[in-house]
Amino acid sequence: MTTTFRLDAITLNTTEGEVTYRFPSDLTVLAGPTGVGKTTLLELVKFGFGGDADIAEVARDYVIEVRLDATLGASRYSLARTVDPTKRKIVRVTDLITRERIADHHVTTAEPSLSGLLMTALGFPADMRAPSRTATSTNPGARISFMDIFSFLYVPQQDINREIAHSSDSYREPKRKAVFEILFGITDAEALGQLSLVNELTGKIERAEQEVTDVAAFLKSTNTTTREQALSVVEQAMVDERDASAALAAMRDSLDPVSDRETQVLRDLLTDAERSAAESRSLMLTLTKRRDEYELERRRISGDLDRLSRIVDAGHRLAKIEFEVCPRCVQSLAGREVPTGACRVCLQPDPTPGGMTEFDQYEAKQLRDQLEEIERQFGVLSQQMEQTSVVERDRRRRAAELTALIEHRTHERITPRLQAFADSSQKLAEARALQLQMEGTLRQWDRLQDIDLVASELRSEREEAKAALRRLQDRLAERRGLILADLSEEFERTVSLLGIPSVTSAAISPTNYLPIINGESWDRFGPRGGGRTTAVQVAYWATLLAVAQKHSWTSYPAFLLIDSPRLAVNNSEELSAALYRRLVALAAMNIEYAKAGVRRAKMQLIIADNNLPPEYRASYTQVDFTIANPTVSTIRHPGPSMVKTLVVVEDDIAD
Repeated sequence: MTTTFRLDAITLNTTEGEVTYRFPSDLTVLAGPTGVGKTTLLELVKFGFGGDADIAEVARDYVIEVRLDATLGASRYSLARTVDPTKRKIVRVTDLITRERIADHHVTTAEPSLSGLLMTALGFPADMRAPSRTATSTNPGARISFMDIFSFLYVPQQDINREIAHSSDSYREPKRKAVFEILFGITDAEALGQLSLVNELTGKIERAEQEVTDVAAFLKSTNTTTREQALSVVEQAMVDERDASAALAAMRDSLDPVSDRETQVLRDLLTDAERSAAESRSLMLTLTKRRDEYELERRRISGDLDRLSRIVDAGHRLAKIEFEVCPRCVQSLAGREVPTGACRVCLQPDPTPGGMTEFDQYEAKQLRDQLEEIERQFGVLSQQMEQTSVVERDRRRRAAELTALIEHRTHERITPRLQAFADSSQKLAEARALQLQMEGTLRQWDRLQDIDLVASELRSEREEAKAALRRLQDRLAERRGLILADLSEEFERTVSLLGIPSVTSAAISPTNYLPIINGESWDRFGPRGGGRTTAVQVAYWATLLAVAQKHSWTSYPAFLLIDSPRLAVNNSEELSAALYRRLVALAAMNIEYAKAGVRRAKMQLIIADNNLPPEYRASYTQVDFTIANPTVSTIRHPGPSMVKTLVVVEDDIAD
């Protein structure tokens, strides 16, 4: 069942007052010659709904604000949007049912968005996406906006004999197909969400698999120990650690009986002395490295100073050369008066001939300052190294004294066991160090395993999402087949009734939902820009509305806004009459459904055109415009010769 969508009124607030047009009829024709502003009015309708429209010069110069009164589903809103480029991103919204002003809405993605408000009013989720249908797609899809829905409701003049809902733009294809399926109920937000989830999971899987490949390649290129080898090494190191710890504990137990308090104190002092000596040695190595770095820097700076010295020397040598002729043009320089302190050749002031420039002097000073700082640091380092060396010698001497004292006290019983104690301690340290090293390796393998596990879980999640998607598609498969069959049948009947020249067969594509004419796809049907294309497109939109009205599960807005179908047909009076005969019959379906007691949303058709077939004048409401009474009637028309057109269709100029 179609959804109610009616444009109740449009008000143009101009610099000279307001202009309001109301549309109470099911079929309204805005009639008038080229140049009176019909296209301008329709583009302002699109602008009022939040779209990017072709704003005519008269609107830019004289229209201050566009206000639409519209009914969408069970809601009725007044939407007011200024034409001012600095303020047009905001739309003032009034609920016409409660007569309350609600929050301003944005035409951008900022919240609250006008698109979200209108989508919700039509019964569509505001966060639907149109994902790509390709099996390897990783794109979750762009968000479907109200303007994507509106492209099925408004046929602008520049598109009427060229494309259907932006069908020539390949990047819009997923959106156009998703909107079609949503409007006809052959998909829903849940199915689109599942497809979007499948694509999103595919992207995550690709990134996870690539990371697995990269990490595995890194481990292989660095000859990292395999996981199995690392586990084996860790296991053996743990055994060695236990054995060494047990051996040390046994030796300590055997030494305890001969260890008195003083011997234990001496051992503690020996440990401190050895640790202090090791720290001093480490500090000495650090200071030596720093000294070497300073030496390299000192050589570099000395080299830079030598370079500057050579430059100065070269300057002194060159300054003694006196040019007798110009080195450029070889003319004699003799006989010229050379001002004091000037160059003999160019007569410009000679900046300190043969000497250092101010910049060179500054650079030399900086280098000498750096050299002095390095020399000062050398002095500090020398003092530190000397002090550290003294401390190291003192600590080693102290350790030697303590060792001798302990050996003297323990005598023959303890001394032979010290080497075994040291060996066990070294074995313990090596076992622990090896465990730490292998733990780092295992962490890398664990990371690889974790990433692979994430990829596996993502693949499982994707399969579940695909299964859910298939269930949703299977549930809608019967409905899909019925809709597509009805569309092709109705489309062929409509095309036949119109009697479009050279068209022998017509159908709706089950894959892209566009017309198939004479067995050829829509993108191959041509040439573009002719009356045949316009007639086929009118037949297409009439078919969509008729079939949408027929089925109870559709959500198609019962509204169609068409700009200048008669103009694109040119001089074919027969085809023009057939087009209007079909449009009148389409609007009459409202009466037929009402008589049959079938509940359907009333269709509303608004058409802007000229040179209308007179035989159908009684079947629709006609609003006439002239040069003296243009659509923006508060502004005086400048005359036909001053008209600046928005659209060119073949050889006819549209307003």
